[in-house]
Amino acid sequence: MPTTLKDISKQSGYSVTTVSRALTGYDDVSSSTRAHILKIADQLGYQPNHAARQLQGQRTMTLGLIMPERMPTYEDDFFSVLLKGITYEAANNGYDVLTSAAHPNQSELDTYKRFVEGKRVDGMIVARTHRNDSRIAYLQSSNMPFIVHGRLTSEEQSNFHYIDVDSQLGLYLVTKHLIELGHEKIGLILPQADLAFTDYRWRGYLNALDDHQLVYRPDYCTHGNLTYQSGLDEADYLLTNYPELTAIIATNDWMALGAIARAEQHGRIVGKDFAIAGYDDIPAASQAHPSLTTVHQPIYDVGVQLTKQLISIIATTPTTYHQTLLKPHLVVRESSGDSR
Repeated sequence: MPTTLKDISKQSGYSVTTVSRALTGYDDVSSSTRAHILKIADQLGYQPNHAARQLQGQRTMTLGLIMPERMPTYEDDFFSVLLKGITYEAANNGYDVLTSAAHPNQSELDTYKRFVEGKRVDGMIVARTHRNDSRIAYLQSSNMPFIVHGRLTSEEQSNFHYIDVDSQLGLYLVTKHLIELGHEKIGLILPQADLAFTDYRWRGYLNALDDHQLVYRPDYCTHGNLTYQSGLDEADYLLTNYPELTAIIATNDWMALGAIARAEQHGRIVGKDFAIAGYDDIPAASQAHPSLTTVHQPIYDVGVQLTKQLISIIATTPTTYHQTLLKPHLVVRESSGDSR
């Protein structure tokens, strides 16, 4: 016989109503009571009937996450760590996470519509924002609770719930570090122009140059697509056309690792006569040779906080936006070398 709410009520000592509200995520149940009830439910092997809940218009206890288009692989280190944080916190609160990606002949927005209009989830987590992001505009027009990892560009209004890491500060810190080591000609490999955080990372680089009275050279800036291969290609372009460069900043770690490999093929000794830095501090950054100087952002913790905030939004329908901007910090390793 399947476990029922009455079974959990008897075992936990709480009423059926309290058990139901705890399992459904209502905020009028204390965190300690919810944790106790979830533990009993797990011990008894309770399995909620999601189909029945949908028919009754109740919650599915499921959160949705659509993997971004053009992500190189599902195993992308950044999203793997982010997803661990999301799924851990979801499970801790009795939620499942439904992940999907756009079908080959379908847009990412169509996949969002399939989740929302099919009532398959109680809320959505949006990752990797774009300029004029149609996914956010669609979710704003729906009744679906959602939270965003990231903001829109500095010119656009971010009138929605979000958690972001201050990319502008991160690029400022790493650019300042290289300048203080004596570098004045620093190349920059940015992400695609249509990604919202590209704008913030470029501004951080620009502000650091301005604060140190260095001339901004737009020709020292190029765009990759966040892959190792684009790090190879863009570093090759910069070093071939601007051999006077003494350093390159790549705005994610995979492009930085590609840049290290290509710089060495150009005869540069990274960490000695040439400096390279990245952004994200993925696990591979500390294991590279030389180890990668990078900007650390708390990817796992962001996933936890996104989930925690979304569950709160689902339960309470807040009247103001939850908007959190976290600070990154610089991690100095071998690839930036010593003072010139």
